[in-house]
Amino acid sequence: MNRGRRNFISKAMCGTLIAGAAPIYSGHELMAGENLVDLNHKYQILDEILAKPVFRRELFPDPVIIESIGLLKYGQSFLCLVREKNGATGISVGHSDLKNLYPIFLNKVQPFFIGKDARLLDDIIERVYIYNLNFRHNGISIGIPIATIEFAILDMMGKISGKSLGNLIGDIHNPEVGVYIATEFREKPLDEHLALIQETVSQYDVDALKIKVGYQHAWTKELYYKGPEGKTEKLIPKVREIYGSQMALYADANGYYNVPDAIRVGKILEEYKYEYFEEPVMFDHFEDIKSVADGLKIPIANGEQDYSFYNFRWLIANDGIEIVQPDNFYFGGFIRSMKVAQMAHAFGKSCVPHMSGVGLGYLYDIHFVSAIPNAGEHHETHGLKSIVPFECTTSPLKIENGKIKVPTGPGLGITIDPDFIAKHQEVKL
Repeated sequence: MNRGRRNFISKAMCGTLIAGAAPIYSGHELMAGENLVDLNHKYQILDEILAKPVFRRELFPDPVIIESIGLLKYGQSFLCLVREKNGATGISVGHSDLKNLYPIFLNKVQPFFIGKDARLLDDIIERVYIYNLNFRHNGISIGIPIATIEFAILDMMGKISGKSLGNLIGDIHNPEVGVYIATEFREKPLDEHLALIQETVSQYDVDALKIKVGYQHAWTKELYYKGPEGKTEKLIPKVREIYGSQMALYADANGYYNVPDAIRVGKILEEYKYEYFEEPVMFDHFEDIKSVADGLKIPIANGEQDYSFYNFRWLIANDGIEIVQPDNFYFGGFIRSMKVAQMAHAFGKSCVPHMSGVGLGYLYDIHFVSAIPNAGEHHETHGLKSIVPFECTTSPLKIENGKIKVPTGPGLGITIDPDFIAKHQEVKL
């Protein structure tokens, strides 16, 4: 591991290690004794973490039997309502991709939860991935339905116990969460791209920004579309010139590059002091990711597309990444994502979860970040707009001085407008 990547982790973790458990192997310990810790020992440590429960069952002395789970829809909005046999309820705001995935929700996931004791949530989440051959539906197709139900159950359990979502999966390490503004615009010409970045950033009180580098095959008809020659090479220094040294800058390639080009672009990012390079190559090309990491000083981030613990396990044990980025929706909820964060923490690496979910994705994200001891300095937001009307009495939920205060009320910590909920109708096959 090189010194530049290690310094990033020290910076990100300096405020959290006092409150949380120290890493099993800090960066300096690994540097000094790397030859003494074989790969199998690393895997043993990671496997022990994966085997430990996350959900704080001790908060609930009596069984909480799940009686019903409903999926509701109104326009583009999805809600999940959970009820236990004594009448307690929980609600979650679903991901927009449920419009494509609701048959999996109703046929493959929902039935498994009915009648289960919600105190055993770790075990339920693990087993539902096996139930009815659900492992065949890897990635977001199974992760989003599971996460939607898990979030509603956690909201219910938070209301029963008086605890916030974060407090149900760990201690609160980050009552306020630093955020960066994520920008897109990679398909635009350079001048327009820069203007759109400035317009977006000007709307928020932030000191961190993420830009897109390279292009995105998914949005073009040509598999190997490269866009205007040299645009990325000009964009990187221009953004630094515009914002100076006071703005933390991040870059995301969404898997666009091959190894040589990723290293070439990564060196430009290093020159202009960007904080990390996200998905420089395809997310599941593990040897390529490690090759890029070994060829650069800038920290490498990866994980938003990942759906397997073993992908993260390999990259952490083989020192292929410094920042893990599970998406709480895509990866199947807080419990699974927390295990990834804990694996990273054990080896002195940080967690910067990817944020998705148009409705209230940012709110789930900051609740999760509140409970991870190895949170990075800034976390993703695309702004705080939502079609979901709600009230929050414990936080203004505004970006102030680059941070958002995490709600401290029970469960999700908000009250969704009952009239809005009433407009929704149950989704049926």
